[in-house]
Amino acid sequence: MSLYPSLEDMVVDQMSQVQNQQAAGAPVQAPSQALPYPVAPQPSLASSAYPTLGDYMGLELSEDVIRANMPEYLPGQQNVVAVPTISGGGVSNMVAPISGNSLGLVRAQVSHGVRQVVLCKDKDGKIGLKAKAVNKGVFVCLVARGSPAALGGLRFGDQILQINGENVAGFSSDKVHDILKNKTSVNNIVMVIRDRPFERTLTLHKDSTGHIGFQFKEGKITSIAVDSSAARNGLLIDHNLLEVNGQNVVGIKDKEIGNIILEGGNVITITIIPTVVYSHIMKNMSSSVIKKLMDHSIPDV
Repeated sequence: MSLYPSLEDMVVDQMSQVQNQQAAGAPVQAPSQALPYPVAPQPSLASSAYPTLGDYMGLELSEDVIRANMPEYLPGQQNVVAVPTISGGGVSNMVAPISGNSLGLVRAQVSHGVRQVVLCKDKDGKIGLKAKAVNKGVFVCLVARGSPAALGGLRFGDQILQINGENVAGFSSDKVHDILKNKTSVNNIVMVIRDRPFERTLTLHKDSTGHIGFQFKEGKITSIAVDSSAARNGLLIDHNLLEVNGQNVVGIKDKEIGNIILEGGNVITITIIPTVVYSHIMKNMSSSVIKKLMDHSIPDV
């Protein structure tokens, strides 16, 4: 079973399969009903190599639209790729014919898996993170720029499960900070982390006007355009933007976030979190501290 980072990828992959069947002289087959999404039988290709896509939630990828927006995916130029995952170093079965060349898709992967991180304190005796207790769990709410925590790959929303073998479930924020400050050595601070359990990513594709179909205010998604990539791929309002193409945007002004999206290429992967969770994590956090300290660097791949 193939997985797709976006609805657009799924549709283009299905079209590619139909074209390949036609080129091989094989009869066109409807997609297997075992797939985890409803599909319609593929129409005859006697008149066109591009089937009408009105049944796919109104998504129209005609030859003219593809020629104007994705010319590299015209006949003979399809390039279906597998997207590497961050965890495990392997390759997933994610088919991404129009998203696969996007570094943002790789940088933004959220596995929800558990990993071990070993940190050392800096010359000031700090590791550069703040934590927040939420529902008896402990979550990272700030990673300082250039800090050991940032170099160790910690991100906003990561859940801290253990510190030096001690389970921290039910601990207060102050207790966790006290452990990190006063009860750990300078070297070899071993933390067990669950990768961002409240967060998810969506990969969106710009239309011919350069839009992906949503508006936001102070990082909170407020509206979604009808028939846009954001609507087709399940973006919801009352969620906050955390990352754009893997780059942390918490504490960045809306205009700057807009510029990051504008300059991010035709494929944009955003990381979001429910506003109710975001607000709780950010409660009592100083906006000036976030703007001054938060790591907004672009992750290495």
